[in-house]
Amino acid sequence: MARFVTVTRVGEIPPGAGKTVAVEGRQIGVFNCSGEHLAVDALCTHAEALLHEGSLDCGVGTVECWLHGAEFDLRSGDVVRGPATEPVATYPVRVVDGEVQVGLPDAEG
Repeated sequence: MARFVTVTRVGEIPPGAGKTVAVEGRQIGVFNCSGEHLAVDALCTHAEALLHEGSLDCGVGTVECWLHGAEFDLRSGDVVRGPATEPVATYPVRVVDGEVQVGLPDAEG
């Protein structure tokens, strides 16, 4: 079961953009695809570059790392194109009263 934490407000991330937020020792990339907010680990698994600085394709729901071009599916975290071979973790997202909240795994689980 996830525990949800507010990370930003609706409107602080423009459509087609993302940003990195620090949440309880984690760096999480939060992206706005035409009003749908998605969240993954902020760092590329290939070279640890910040994914929000890369290219976001909301049509297919991917983000491309700016450093070497690795591409990740924002819904599953899967690698769409290398050189990365390891997926990024994904997080559930919900919007409550204008706040974007990311679900973190319980410490017990």
